[in-house]
Amino acid sequence: MSNESLKDLRVKIDAIDQQMMELFRQRMELAGDVAVIKRDNNISLIDPAREAEVVASAIAQTGEELKGETTAFVRSLMGLSKSRQRKVLYNDANEYFFPDPQTPVAESLTVAYQGLPGAWCEQAAMQLFSSPALNAMETFEDVFIAVKDRKASYGVVPIENSRTGGIGEVYDLLRKYGCYIVGQTWVSIHHCLMAVPGTKLEDVREVYSHPQGFLQCRNFLRGRAWDLTACRNTSVGAELVAQKQEKRCAAIGSRRAAQLNGLAVLAPDIATDEHNKTRFIVIADHPEYTAASDTVSVIFRTAHRSGALCDVLFPLMAEGINMKRLESRPVADSRYIFFCDLAGNINDDSMKAALRQAASCCGFLEVLGCYSEVSEQR
Repeated sequence: MSNESLKDLRVKIDAIDQQMMELFRQRMELAGDVAVIKRDNNISLIDPAREAEVVASAIAQTGEELKGETTAFVRSLMGLSKSRQRKVLYNDANEYFFPDPQTPVAESLTVAYQGLPGAWCEQAAMQLFSSPALNAMETFEDVFIAVKDRKASYGVVPIENSRTGGIGEVYDLLRKYGCYIVGQTWVSIHHCLMAVPGTKLEDVREVYSHPQGFLQCRNFLRGRAWDLTACRNTSVGAELVAQKQEKRCAAIGSRRAAQLNGLAVLAPDIATDEHNKTRFIVIADHPEYTAASDTVSVIFRTAHRSGALCDVLFPLMAEGINMKRLESRPVADSRYIFFCDLAGNINDDSMKAALRQAASCCGFLEVLGCYSEVSEQR
C-alpha cells in the first residue's frame, strides 16, 4: 500500500465515489417515496428515535475509531433525505412568502435616524439619500415607530459592525415592528477623541460615547484611568461635552460631531481596527425590490433539539443558496431565533424552493426583505 502513488489512490477513491453516487441516487428516490407515505398517513417527517437507530447501526459497522466521522456522515445523509422529502411535499405549493414590491417614495421624502446631527446614523442617511428631510430620533425604537406610523418614509439604523458584530436591539425591533429591509450600505467609522478647545490629553478624566464606540476603541482606551460614561449615541456624547465646557471631559465620535459642537480633535482615528465599518439598513413599512435585488434576509426559529438548525440549512445547500451571514438571538427558555442573509432574489425559483422547504421544519420563518446594497443615492 505504501508504494501506491497518489494518482492510484485517487483512482480507487473515484471508483468508490461512483458507486456511492448511484446508491445515493437510489436513496433519494426512496426518500421521495417515504415522503408520500408519510403524507398519506399523516406521519411526521422527523423521527428522532429512528434517526438514533440508524446512527447507532452505522457506528456498529464502521467501529468506534470512526464514530465521529460516521455520525457526521449519516446525519448529513439523513438531513439531505429529509430535505428531499420536503421538496417532494412542498415544492408544488403556491405558498405566500412575501408581498409584492411597492414603488420607492420619491416626493416629500423623510428619513428618520437615531441620534443627533453628527451621528454615524446621520452620515449613513446622507450617504443613502439625496437631500432628504432628516428626522433625528432619541432611540432606535423611535425610528421604527416613526416608520410604522408613516411619520417617516424610511428609517436608517445600524445592524452590524465589522469588529463588534451584530446589534441585537435592532434585530429585536425588526421582529417587534415587522418593518421591511429595503436597502443597506456600509459606512467607514473613523472615531476621534474630542474635547473643548485648549484641552490636552492629560486633562481628560471622563469620556462619553455609545458603548459600541468604547468597544471599537478599546486599544486606545486600555491603560487610561478614565471614567467611561455610556450615551445613547456618539453625537449625544459630543453634545454633552460641549455643554459642560470642562477640560476633564471628552467624547468619542465623528469629526462631524466635533465640528458641529465646536470641539477640538485631541486624537484622530482611534478605532482599534483601521478598517472599522458599520452596516446600516434602510427600513420601510412596505417591501421594495427589483429583479436586480441580490440579498434576502429571513428570520426563523427552530425546534429545541439536536440537528434542528441543520434541517433548516440543508434546503439552502441543496438549492445552491449561499448564506452570507447567520446571527442568533436568545429568546425565552434557552431557545434561539436566527437571522440569516442569503444571496439571491426572492423571485428566484431556487430561493422559493429553499424557503418553502426550510419553513416546513421551522417554528416560524419570515422574510424580512429583498434588497441590494445602495450604491447610488435615492
